[in-house]
Parts: sequence; C-alpha cells; structure tokens
Amino acid sequence: MKIIIAAGTGFLGKNLEKYFTGKGDQVYIFTRNPKRKNEIYWDAKTIGEWRKTLEQADVLINLTGKSVDCRYHEKNRAEIYNSRIESTRVLQEAIDHCILKPKIWLNAGSATIYVHSEKHLNTEENGIIGDDFSMNICKSWEEEFFKTKNSGIRKVALRTSIVLGNNGGAFPKLKMITRLGLGGKQGRGNQMVSWIHIEDFCKAVDWIIQNENRDGAVNITAPAPLSNEAMMKKLRKQFKAPFGLNAPVWQLEIASVFLNTETELLLKSRNVYPQKLMESGFHFSYPTFDEAILNLLKS
Repeated sequence: MKIIIAAGTGFLGKNLEKYFTGKGDQVYIFTRNPKRKNEIYWDAKTIGEWRKTLEQADVLINLTGKSVDCRYHEKNRAEIYNSRIESTRVLQEAIDHCILKPKIWLNAGSATIYVHSEKHLNTEENGIIGDDFSMNICKSWEEEFFKTKNSGIRKVALRTSIVLGNNGGAFPKLKMITRLGLGGKQGRGNQMVSWIHIEDFCKAVDWIIQNENRDGAVNITAPAPLSNEAMMKKLRKQFKAPFGLNAPVWQLEIASVFLNTETELLLKSRNVYPQKLMESGFHFSYPTFDEAILNLLKS
C-alpha cells in the first residue's frame, strides 16, 4: 500500500511507519522539518507540493495537533484548536482536488471526547459526550472531519486513549516517577485510565484499514480500563518500588504550574471500551495492563 502519515514524526507516527514498512508498504511522511527521502514538507495550513503525493494513495493517516500537555491559557487553547481544524481542513481541500483520491482517511481523535466517568463504560454507541474545553475540541475536530463526504473515501476518527510504549508517550514518565518513589495514586485514585499498548495501536489501525465496513468514530483502547490507584499499584509491583507517595489534588495543582501542564491529564476519568473493535473480531495482543507492562519491561 501507499500510505501517507501527516505529522508522522512523533511517537505514534514513528511506530506506525515502522509497522507498515515492516509489512512492505510504502510510507510517506508530511512534516515541517523533512530530513529523509520519504519526508515531504507541509505547514499543515496551506496547499503545497505535498498535495501531489496524495494522488493514488491507499491510506491517509492524519496525526496533526499541538500537544495538550501544556497550560490551557488563551494562546495554547487557540493553537490546540487551530492545529487540529486547519490541518483537517487543508487535507480535505487537497483531497477534493485529487483525481485518484485516497481510499481511506483515518484522522486522529481522542477518548477525551467522553465525559469524566468512573462507573459508566463509554462505547461508541452509548458514550456520553460532554461540554468543556477538551471535549469541545474533540467534537469540533470530528465535525470538521466528517462534514464533507467524498464518494469512495472511507473516513474513520481514531478516539485514542493513552498509548503505552518504550520510545515515547506516557510510559517512560510513569516508569520514572514510580522508580523515584512517587508512584502513589494521583488525587483520589478513582479516575479510570483507558490505555492501549503501542503494538495493539498499530495493529488496530491496520485492522480498520483492512476491514472495509468500518467507518465513523472508533475507540482505540484496550478492553480493560483500570483505576489510577490500581494502575500505580501494578507499576510499583513490577518495578519493585517499596513505596509510592500519593499526590493529593492541591499538590498536583501546584506541580502542574511548574511542569507547564494541566491536572486534567491525570485526574479526568477516561472509562472507554472498544466495542467496534471487539465486535469486528479484533484480537488484542495485550488485553490487560499486566500483560502490556510485562511486555514493555522485556522489550
């Protein structure tokens, strides 16, 4: 296949590129800083030479978006919103001008679209979508993505949870704080954590590409979310950490200012279930947190 990954130089993009090139596919990367032959310059805002690469592509994967790991002041809020909407819009514009359009377009999304939920398990069918800055970003993103329908193009929004891998994302940070003795619960510890192993993330993307009756929004999460308290306990056990200091909310509020982030990233309960993947027969290599962690520690 000819696969294009927009903003493909980050954690998820690098792993997807490795996965698909390992299968013999031809992968092109759209990036602001091209350094390799398969990397093509784009600014994620305007049509450029990159548009020609979309011709005869089998798959387009758009991962563009400013990281939400920042303070939500006015400037960052605007950049978080604009980076997602503008990149989606310009890709649609470019596709509209293609003679031979991509067959499937997968756009990044987030499991954060669902409300804080400790009891209700959010599937694509019965998930409760709320109304705050983060959820509204996710809603606007999907609305922009799905508002234009092109004949012959299958669109899928990837509502992805925390992706666990050794070469980026949340896991190296979790490993570090646990080893430093800071691996206690954050806040009350009741908030649910939805997650997925990086290998299963790549496999799920491939599964959706191959499964031609899959479209719309798809939850990209493992089928076993767990509480923050349970997750930290499992990490302490695996790393043989003798203790883990708890972090109350007031402490996290202070720390978040110095770490230039938001407590929402730790305290929001993301209780999400991958109903569409499960119903379509997708097989998780690491369906439980214990299996995922054991594999990452061996890698």
